[in-house]
Amino acid sequence: MQLINDFFNWLNGIVWGVPMIVLILGTGLYLQIRLGFMPILRIPQGFRMIWGSRTAGTRAEGEISPFAALMTALSATVGTGNIAGVATAIAVGGPGALFWMWMTAFVGMATKYAEVVVAVKYRVVDDKGEHAGGPMYAIRNGLGKRWGWLAGAFAIFGGLAGFGIGNMVQANGISSAMENAFGIDPWVTGGVLMLLTGAVVLGGIKRIGAVAEKLVPAMCIGYIVCCAVVLVTFADQIPAAFDLIFTHAFTPISAAGGFLGATVMMAIQRGVARGIFSNEAGLGTAGIAQAAGSTSNAVYSGLIGMMGTFIDTIIVCTMTGLAIIVSGVWTSGASGAVLTSASFEAAMPGVGKYLLAISLAVFAFTTILGWAYYGEKCWEYLLGTASEKPFRILWILCVPVGAVTSLDFAWLVADTLNALMAIPNLISLLLLTPVVVALTREYFAENPHGHRQNP
Repeated sequence: MQLINDFFNWLNGIVWGVPMIVLILGTGLYLQIRLGFMPILRIPQGFRMIWGSRTAGTRAEGEISPFAALMTALSATVGTGNIAGVATAIAVGGPGALFWMWMTAFVGMATKYAEVVVAVKYRVVDDKGEHAGGPMYAIRNGLGKRWGWLAGAFAIFGGLAGFGIGNMVQANGISSAMENAFGIDPWVTGGVLMLLTGAVVLGGIKRIGAVAEKLVPAMCIGYIVCCAVVLVTFADQIPAAFDLIFTHAFTPISAAGGFLGATVMMAIQRGVARGIFSNEAGLGTAGIAQAAGSTSNAVYSGLIGMMGTFIDTIIVCTMTGLAIIVSGVWTSGASGAVLTSASFEAAMPGVGKYLLAISLAVFAFTTILGWAYYGEKCWEYLLGTASEKPFRILWILCVPVGAVTSLDFAWLVADTLNALMAIPNLISLLLLTPVVVALTREYFAENPHGHRQNP
């Protein structure tokens, strides 16, 4: 067992190392340049389109509205990474890590845009009459059957990673938070989670989308309000916090208190890795959800889909990072959710830790729902629609197992598989860039304001 553990530790160090960071950031920057930085320039328009996408167009085809598809994608990305991941990045890389999270998000918007465009462009209708898309279909239908092995690799990595990073690890995070804050036994949490997950997942994408479009906006707004309370409490520290972020993005930071100090490379590596883990730009997962959205134009879906990265990282992760820095707890030596909890407690003594525990639980629960759909579509690609019900049942049964089990090894394997998903996806995006650029130019040539499905 130790040999296997050592192997995955070695492999994880490679797949989340400098080459992967260069590949992900490089692909995003290349796409931004080829698109004329359109994803950044169209951010205001993207927010207007999100609101207008709550209902589908008359010629649109799909199972849920584009808004519900975005919320489903956000349900999977806005999770423990926004709370524990950001805290870990700052605890190890210093405040400068937050700057590199921002850079990851800005180039990642182009990556997310391209992922959604090709996912919708090459989506298919399965034998149950539902739309299915994502990197596996974009690779097979966009690059040709000779690339089928690459599509299969993505589906295998995604189908396996989901059980760890999207299911058991999230359930474990919820049970730990509930036990630490409220003294609730992990078995009780696991049982309740299993019932809640089953009630949603067994209903398929329509029920997942319906729950996500109500729960995700509420949880994001509630969490942002909590972070805002911390920022208001320590408002005098906000200018100094931004000075720390920008200064230590490019210069080393010395040890202070329980903080051991960090090099610039540590800030970059931690910021980029945690940014990618949080917003999933480059992993291809958002395209799977957006492909189910009611749409008649791939670019329209892409413009909405890319906003998931902005909301996840530029808004939610930034609020977490600033709360940690302005409260001064980042030098305490703590890490993960404990560090974020400390920032809440500093501003709201006696209640902060409970609010953080509830936020973490809701974030992680929605991640279980979003990844349930991702995993289902990966296995459907590999085994056909007959795998749908067995997968859902297995997914539900894994929830209580994760809630009561130590998952250090499962996390390591899932984190490694998660990174491996990016490789087939990024290769396909680079090869399909001419298609993305052509579709984008065509759409804006006929629809300069870019807000309609059918220009």
